[in-house]
Amino acid sequence: MAVDPVPGRHPTVISEADAGIIERFADAVWMERGLSANTLASYQSDLRHCACWLQDRTGEGLQQARRDQLLGYLAAGVEEGVRPRTSARRLSALRQFFQWTLRENLRTMDPTLQIEAPRLGRPLPESLSEAEVEALLEAPDTGTAVGLRDRAMLEVLYATGLRVSELVGLQPDQVSFSQGLVRVVGKGGKERLVPLGDEAVSWIGHFLSDARPELLGGQPCEALFPTRRRSGMTRQAFWYRIKKHALSAGIRHTLSPHTLRHAFATHLVNHGADLRVVQLLLGHSSLSTTQIYTHVARERLQALHAQHHPRG
Repeated sequence: MAVDPVPGRHPTVISEADAGIIERFADAVWMERGLSANTLASYQSDLRHCACWLQDRTGEGLQQARRDQLLGYLAAGVEEGVRPRTSARRLSALRQFFQWTLRENLRTMDPTLQIEAPRLGRPLPESLSEAEVEALLEAPDTGTAVGLRDRAMLEVLYATGLRVSELVGLQPDQVSFSQGLVRVVGKGGKERLVPLGDEAVSWIGHFLSDARPELLGGQPCEALFPTRRRSGMTRQAFWYRIKKHALSAGIRHTLSPHTLRHAFATHLVNHGADLRVVQLLLGHSSLSTTQIYTHVARERLQALHAQHHPRG
């Protein structure tokens, strides 16, 4: 028997059968869809959590779960104060799992078919105004190697809308100066080409010629933007750098690691960019994920109308 902890409870026994079937499912969806390690870990964690609950309350395994039992599991989470987004994620994991069991002829019916997902409000992403972005970009001291590196990284982030993980993982051969493009390896190993723009190309070139050799001290490094330790930067380290420069720029409101990514998308939409183009640039697999930026742009239009229209 394998043991899995259930938050708020003593460790509960999960059967070897459940542990094995969850592992088989994870291997299968990784092969089929090329999911990231984080997504796979999330699926496995949610399925184990449900398996523990079922074993504890019903004595039955995950593979044999009925609709009423899964409803009880989800309802118990709500009673414990689980957020709607967490409930929706758990249901999504269960749906993926039971659809796979059908394909594998392990079951004849999907017990999640008639279970409705909780309705989620769509929080608007934190962003920056164009003036705030300019102030943030100008905050690093470009008279130093580290400051020049940070300026180049911020310029690339705002010019491309990359995820921070994609930015810190860039290597020199992913940048094409002749075409003004960067080749990005995103979620699930999917590649996309994103325009850099003249400013970002200029700052990368400036960094490569004047600062990167100083940071590396003649030592090799695969990362385009290395640290003084001659290694690639972590997401956490760059997030610390963003907060430091935001403070210097006088930006006081809450930032997130994706703030410049959101600013990139919001400013494109505000200036009339087609939503499908923004989807491709961001590397979103679904247009529905990108559509939140139409709400951001609409909010800005409403605020401008209220501010400037005589009857606003």
